[in-house]
Amino acid sequence: MSEWAAKRFWSEAGVSETDQGFGVHLDGRRVRTPAKAELIVPTRAMASAIATEWDAQEAGIVPDTMPVTRAANAAIDKVAHQHAEVARMIADYGDSDLLCYRAESPAELAARQAEAWDPLLDWAESVLSARLHPRTGVMHQPQEVESLARLHAQVEMLDNWALTAFHDLVSLSGSLIVGFATIHDLHPAKTLWHLSRIDETWQQEQWGNDEEAEAVALRKETDFLNAKYFYDLSRG
Repeated sequence: MSEWAAKRFWSEAGVSETDQGFGVHLDGRRVRTPAKAELIVPTRAMASAIATEWDAQEAGIVPDTMPVTRAANAAIDKVAHQHAEVARMIADYGDSDLLCYRAESPAELAARQAEAWDPLLDWAESVLSARLHPRTGVMHQPQEVESLARLHAQVEMLDNWALTAFHDLVSLSGSLIVGFATIHDLHPAKTLWHLSRIDETWQQEQWGNDEEAEAVALRKETDFLNAKYFYDLSRG
């Protein structure tokens, strides 16, 4: 069965419990991932969300309207087979974290960055036991090895489902700390997303709106919020 066929071929999507977790079926036929693995997810809430996405499809299947299904496929087909590599790639963001690279000028932007980002770095030191230090300019300056090692260890501890969501939270925001703050519910995900957009917001204020850039930003924000939703579903 090809779940990504162009046309809808089922009447009803449902959820069933298995020994490994929860599966989704279409008219009794089990959904499989693009790599043909059974789509078995860890929580009933996630399986129900996936079933809802399938039921919402009309004449044709539109994968872009199925973010939970796509993330579950990625967790099973990709992250499960290269967990260590994905964890290492995402943990590496800590050494060049967005929150640490500050403008030298104008003073108003530097102050806005400090006001938004310093509390997040303080939180990371308190909760994650890792202190990252801000720098001015864009040239890379390494962070302390001990702090990076602690952050890496905590990324490595995430299971396949959480790491799939975390990958998007970090790569979209450009910040390992924002990713951690999001899964720790330090602030609402939408608030944390906007905190990661200080530079872009500043540029928009100076130069006005750009419709194409706004569309890209909205898509990224949607993807960020979907990643948090997937993380929450993976916890039950």
